[in-house]
Amino acid sequence: MVAADGPARGGTREAAGHVRLPFFVYGTLRPGERNHDLFLRGRTRSEEPGLLSGAVLYHGPGYPYAVEADGGTVSGDIVTALPGEYGALLVALDRLEDCVPGDPRSLYERVAREVTARDGRTVRAWVYVAAPAVAARLRAHGSPVRGGDWRARRP
Repeated sequence: MVAADGPARGGTREAAGHVRLPFFVYGTLRPGERNHDLFLRGRTRSEEPGLLSGAVLYHGPGYPYAVEADGGTVSGDIVTALPGEYGALLVALDRLEDCVPGDPRSLYERVAREVTARDGRTVRAWVYVAAPAVAARLRAHGSPVRGGDWRARRP
């Protein structure tokens, strides 16, 4: 597990100094997308629109990648897990996102980042961003999602 850089407002401490954070989802885990019902339905306390600054959204093979970059913004949702579901949800999302901390073959890395809720609040949340090798390929050869909103990719 990737530790947060410091205590999060609204987060709770776990064993080994880790902080429970909400998740910022921007692709297939958003409400109405295919993985939302499979992984999140009934396991969340709240879901609200939000924005991640400092990232560009790229098309992937049926799902998007957020790549950290100055000047970009990604639209998504801030998802807060039910307390009793947090641990299992974290494991399930790491598996879904092919995120194995420290493994250079991972597709994504889970990082703690500041996201902005619709009402202007700043929330520290877990975000799955493209792992370094994937990010380098996308920057060189990828196709950005115009406007940074995965939902808007469809006509």
